[in-house]
Amino acid sequence: MNNADLNEKIATAHGIPKTDAKAIVDSVFAAITEAAQAGEEIALAGFGKFKVKDSPAREGRNPSNGETIQIAASKKLGFAPAKALKDALNG
Repeated sequence: MNNADLNEKIATAHGIPKTDAKAIVDSVFAAITEAAQAGEEIALAGFGKFKVKDSPAREGRNPSNGETIQIAASKKLGFAPAKALKDALNG
């Protein structure tokens, strides 16, 4: 599923134009992005939690020549599914 598929599903389910559905989906993603940039945890009941994780700087190896390289510190967005989602996937 991609954004266009999601927009179409929402438009069909709620009887609204695809442009309105796209605006809603885009605003949801924008709100999640803003919260993540602020370092907040995003908890969506019945779906899961998005959490920003710090990945420290470290040394790595260049796979083509084996040289040691420095990998910069970064932030990653992790996702932990809610029990209801896990049960839906496995049940």
